Amino acid sequence: MAFVQFSRVSLAFADRDILKDVSIYLAAGSRAGLAGVNGSGKSTLMKVMAGVLPADSGDRVIGKGTRVSYLPQSGIVHRGRTLRGEAETAFADIQDTLKRIEEIGRALENAKSDGGSTAALLEEHHLLQERVENSGYYRREEKITAVLAGLGFSKNDPARDSGEFSGGWQMRIALAKVLLEEPDVLLLDEPTNYLDIEARGWLETWLKNFPGAYLLVSHDRWFLDVTVNEVYELFQGSLKRYAGNYSGYEKIRAAETESLLKRYAEQQEEIEKTEALIRRFRYKASKAAFAQELIKRLEKMERIEIPESLKKISITFPPPPHSGKIALSLEGIGKSYGLRRVLSGLDLLLESGERLVVAGKNGAGKTTLLRIISGRDAGFSGTVKYGAGVRAGYFSQDAAEAMTGGGQVLEFIEAEAPAALVPRLRDLLGAFLFRGDDVYKPLKVLSGGEKSRLALLKMLLKPMNLLVLDEPTNHLDIYSKDLLLDTLKKFEGTIIFVSHDRAFMESLSTKTLELSAAEPEEPARARLFYGNYAYYLDRIEKEAGNSGKGGSLPPGSGRSAASATPLCGAPSGNTRPRAPAVSTERREQSREQEKQKQALVRRLKRQEEEILKTLEELEAEKARLEAELAKPGVYSNGEKARTVKRQLDEAAAAVEAKSLEWEALADSLAFPISPSSRRQ
Repeated sequence: MAFVQFSRVSLAFADRDILKDVSIYLAAGSRAGLAGVNGSGKSTLMKVMAGVLPADSGDRVIGKGTRVSYLPQSGIVHRGRTLRGEAETAFADIQDTLKRIEEIGRALENAKSDGGSTAALLEEHHLLQERVENSGYYRREEKITAVLAGLGFSKNDPARDSGEFSGGWQMRIALAKVLLEEPDVLLLDEPTNYLDIEARGWLETWLKNFPGAYLLVSHDRWFLDVTVNEVYELFQGSLKRYAGNYSGYEKIRAAETESLLKRYAEQQEEIEKTEALIRRFRYKASKAAFAQELIKRLEKMERIEIPESLKKISITFPPPPHSGKIALSLEGIGKSYGLRRVLSGLDLLLESGERLVVAGKNGAGKTTLLRIISGRDAGFSGTVKYGAGVRAGYFSQDAAEAMTGGGQVLEFIEAEAPAALVPRLRDLLGAFLFRGDDVYKPLKVLSGGEKSRLALLKMLLKPMNLLVLDEPTNHLDIYSKDLLLDTLKKFEGTIIFVSHDRAFMESLSTKTLELSAAEPEEPARARLFYGNYAYYLDRIEKEAGNSGKGGSLPPGSGRSAASATPLCGAPSGNTRPRAPAVSTERREQSREQEKQKQALVRRLKRQEEEILKTLEELEAEKARLEAELAKPGVYSNGEKARTVKRQLDEAAAAVEAKSLEWEALADSLAFPISPSSRRQ
């Protein structure tokens, strides 16, 4: 049986215990997540399990024939082969097996038919042949094509030199090779870091069908929830197992953390009181012995330590400046890269306070649109208009990489922060993973991830009312993502963002803009959905069902539907598409229709809130009557029972009627009727 087992494994760096008596067991069917704050030693544990790093003590046992594959966080570069050739190297062990089969074949030709060695060779030959056949080696072309497509590579990419791909795509190549190896045990250290939402969804499905064992590190809560059924937490060097998915682990851990913080506060209070007594009696001859006893008690006390990540931090940034009702207006936005049309005739109106998530496949123009809105890209057609008093801030990975300057992290942020926030900068830096001595790091030695976090913090320190965020959650752990999400939810301005973190997208968004780039037979399109990302996915699934194909369409599929408002399109034909000319009168009509539609949606939502409140009251009354009917004094009395039963039937009918009313209203929200047609 294939397995990996650790027993009481320990490892220390200098005077710090990274792993202390760690034990873990992974076998076929294990679906485990590895949790812990940044710097807790998760990657170190992965390396020890993979055999990359030796432990100081303990036992590491791997079952006979067990194959273990390990994907590190970063640092892998491929060159010298095509992408197709690089993927082929995942089958190197099978190719070695084939060579051994050939050697056995030659040995059998020269062996005596009645020799004992012949039987042994035949047995080995048979076992090796079985291994090759079970490995899927003879179907490798199909497997390679499926894995590369699933991870987002295009049809033309396999012929490209692997050295041409950027850092993020290099890690996708490494992930593809690990998956193609189909080992018995997979160790994946943040495999989702460089994947978009479609590739993450594909990987989720692949892992669900994987017959072996795996251990994952990820900062994507949704991904962990759907892929793991047990969580190991590394905390202050110790490893503890929690049954269930990541959300279940968080609930249990939250209760444990609350208890730990309570005991910490009680101990701190005890320490303060003891130290006060020591100061009071230390120099009094009659109380000197008592003071010494107190000192010994403090020295023997086992101190409760609270990591920085567990200390509650409330992030408060400058309030946004006052602005008008309209935050942003886009008219006829078009953008091409050579002959490739990305955006075409896009119109959009956003009111102050809305939170728009931009969805779509890679290459659909999400980052391009954000660059246009933020003013970073001037090579487009159409008009971008900010509302009165709107001040925009822009964050992107590219902007972070370009951040330069001398001095240390703390000095840099102090120079950027308003005076009122300076006393709280250490807490803010801690929330963005600059903890302890990290605040004294020189800017020139920061990694790409550290620069990204610092650039995001720098932007949030400025008083703005329109935030344009391109992948703000990259390089943040789950704890920091939650702090950022909580902060952005409290933000009173407007937010336009792109993210590949599904939980973050669903929690923050109030509207969803879907982009689909031009295909050979389809124009570039944009559709606006009047709901968050979860609502958008639900509408996409319903479209797929209505089309008769079943299943879930990929985000950004570009299929038209009545549930969304088409915002742009491009002419068909083989000629280069151009942004359609839009008259001033037509634009005014479009803006007026958009205002009326949004007013209608707000009115429908208010009605929905009223219905849901009534429905909640009716359901509470129904539950009360059910409990009443269950009482012995009622069900044993025929008249009372009939009376309560009649009331219960009336309550159930009212709940049913109100539910139907809510469903009808929900359909109205999904398929907004224009005010003019409603009047008809």
